[in-house]
Amino acid sequence: MKKKIFFICGSMNQTTQMHQIAGHLGDYDHAFSPFYVHGFDAFLKKVGMIEFTIAGNKLANRCRDYLQDQGLPMDEKGRNRPYDLVVTCSDVYLQKNIRGDRMVLVQEGITDPESFMFHLVNRFRFLPLWFAGNALTGLSDAYEVFCVASEGYRDFFIKKGVRAEKIVVTGIPNFDNCRQYAGNTFPYKNYVLACTSALRETLQFENRKAFIRKAVEIAGPRQLIFKLHPSEKVRRATREINTYAPGAMVFSTGNAEEMIANCDVLITRFSSTALVGLALGKETHSDFNMEEMRRLTPIQNGSAALNIASVCRRLLESEDLC
Repeated sequence: MKKKIFFICGSMNQTTQMHQIAGHLGDYDHAFSPFYVHGFDAFLKKVGMIEFTIAGNKLANRCRDYLQDQGLPMDEKGRNRPYDLVVTCSDVYLQKNIRGDRMVLVQEGITDPESFMFHLVNRFRFLPLWFAGNALTGLSDAYEVFCVASEGYRDFFIKKGVRAEKIVVTGIPNFDNCRQYAGNTFPYKNYVLACTSALRETLQFENRKAFIRKAVEIAGPRQLIFKLHPSEKVRRATREINTYAPGAMVFSTGNAEEMIANCDVLITRFSSTALVGLALGKETHSDFNMEEMRRLTPIQNGSAALNIASVCRRLLESEDLC
């Protein structure tokens, strides 16, 4: 019988990464699921109190629609166990029915800043890791291998406390070949692009007025375009932009990476889009330390999905990762 792989998806970025990895593992049986939770957390999801997470109804439904549209085999919540390997997009919440399974963790992109909640959860480990967003990625130690974007990120996670022997630098899909986004049909060019973050939706403070005004100042006479984060409240964000940046264009949908490829300047706060901007050599502004961000930029090997699939294959075919 073929060995079975279970892919736990999340945001569209995480979901498409899992899809690409699975594409190199066609000789195994595999199934996909939107991100899911158990117990009291499932109740919180039902009443709409965790919509700011990848387990919320909005992102879970978007993931489910994608999996169905692509004709991918689904096993919601991993009910058709057992599986020989679990590949997950996040370890800040570990589902009860995968604990103890062989697991590969795949970095999704940039990690959240070390906020007050990060330090609180890091100090009091009885608190759920997801209280700190994805800032505590990798610290569960529940996986056998953690696939990361670059040597810079390897050092970054080691400093946070991740065991060095569990980290493999593979690159990460969606960020390993940013040049591909240059061939696109987005109709605008040579503008200043501001990609917003969903800080308010994740219960963090953001001075959106100051961010918009900063974008206006950097843009000067050039066309200013805002690309809203998929989790944002579109009406509120659009109203704020129209107030403080009249004449700016606002997109709530569309491919952010293609928009970055066509821009002259990229402005973000805490967003993985900054990694795309740096990889494409764009003038990039972010609330992160930009010197560090350059060290963290994902390797452009064009083979991250294949590399991660190779890690999965070695785990499936041997007891120890060589």
